[in-house]
Amino acid sequence: MLDALSLPEADPATRRLVDALGGEPVAVNERPVGEPAIRSRRLLFAPGVEMILHDDSVVAVLLHLAPALLGPPGLDLSEWIAGVGNDATLKDLKQAMGVPLHFAGIGVPYFAVDGGYARFNFRGNRGWNDAGNLVGVTITVDRPGLACRPEDDDCPSCSDLLVRRSDSDGGVDVDGTTRSLAAALRAGLLTQDAHWVRLIDLRPLHASGLMARVESQLACTTCKRIICFTLFRDSAPTFGYYVMNDAMRRPLGAIPPVEQWGDATRIAQERDAMHYVDHEPGAWFLVEQLGVLYLDARYVITSMADDSALIRLDGSELEAYRGGGHAYLSDLATRIHDNGPHRENSPFSQRDLYRGPDANRYREAVTGAIANHTWLARQRRPPSA
Repeated sequence: MLDALSLPEADPATRRLVDALGGEPVAVNERPVGEPAIRSRRLLFAPGVEMILHDDSVVAVLLHLAPALLGPPGLDLSEWIAGVGNDATLKDLKQAMGVPLHFAGIGVPYFAVDGGYARFNFRGNRGWNDAGNLVGVTITVDRPGLACRPEDDDCPSCSDLLVRRSDSDGGVDVDGTTRSLAAALRAGLLTQDAHWVRLIDLRPLHASGLMARVESQLACTTCKRIICFTLFRDSAPTFGYYVMNDAMRRPLGAIPPVEQWGDATRIAQERDAMHYVDHEPGAWFLVEQLGVLYLDARYVITSMADDSALIRLDGSELEAYRGGGHAYLSDLATRIHDNGPHRENSPFSQRDLYRGPDANRYREAVTGAIANHTWLARQRRPPSA
C-alpha cells in the first residue's frame, strides 16, 4: 500500500495494490477541486478500501472499519496491521506500530511510516481510549495537519460551492460563486474570517482597482478547510482549499478606507462600525464606536493559554486616558493582565464584554476594526505594500 503513494494509477505498484483489493473498483467518483483545478479521482473497492488520486497521483488510501451506509462492509484491520483488530484503542495501535505517536492539533493521532503517514480516525476524535471507537485508517502522502485531508474533496458542506463559467474558457464564475458562498454563510455552513476582506466587500474592492489582490477567507464548519476566494487586478480569479497554517500566511495588502471604494450605504455602515484608534503590539488595542472607547487587553491564563478582555472605559478611565494617553492604557492593560478576567473575583470579570451575551458580536467587531493593524496583517502584506 505504501509503495503506491505518489505514483500514477497505471504504475505497476499501484496496479498491484488494485489487484490485492480484488481488481476493478466497485465505484469511481471524479471531480475538479478548486480553481486552478486539480482532478480528484476516488476509487471504492469491495473490501471497504478507497484510493484517492490527485492529478493521477495516489495521495491517500482509506481503510474503512465500520460499514458505510450505502457502501461495502468494513474491513478487518488485523489483515492490514498485525496484532490489532477493529476494537483497537490508541494504546494498542501504538504498541503494534512500534514507532512514535504524533498528533495533528489536539485530536488527530498519526504515525510516520515508510514513505507516508498513517492517520487513525476515532468517533468524535476523542474516543481513542475505549475499544470500539476506531472507525478507520487513512494512509497519506502529506503529513496530517499540514495539508487538507484528501477525503474532504467530497465534503457535503463546501465541495460544491465553487461555480464555474459555462463558456469554453471555464474558470470561476465570480458572481455565481459569490452568491453560493453567501448562501452557505447564511445557512451556517461557513464562517467568515474578519481579518480578511468580507465577502460582501470583495467585488466592490476589486472593481475599485485599489488593491492588486483581494481575498475572502471562509472556514467550512464540517471539514474545517479554509476556502480562499481571490480576485486579482491583472489575472484570473482563484478558489482554493487550505489548512489554517497556510491560509493565514497568504498575502493581503492593507484594506483602503471604505470611502475610497464603497457606495453610500456601505460608507454609512462603516461610519457606525467600530474603528481602530491605537495599540501596543502584543498587549492591547484601543477601539472606538459612536464615541465610546473600548480597550481590548491581552492576558495570560496559563503558560499554554491566553485570551483578551474587552473593557468599556468608564468615566475615571476616560479622564485618566485624556491625561496619560498611550502610557495610561499600557498601565490599565497591565492591571487587567494581573487581575485575570477569567477569574470570577477579578474586578474586570463582570466588565469583560467578551464574557457577556454579546461576546461574539463584540469579537467580530473588534477583529474587523483592527484587521489592518495586527502582527499577522503586517506579515501578510506583499513586500511592496
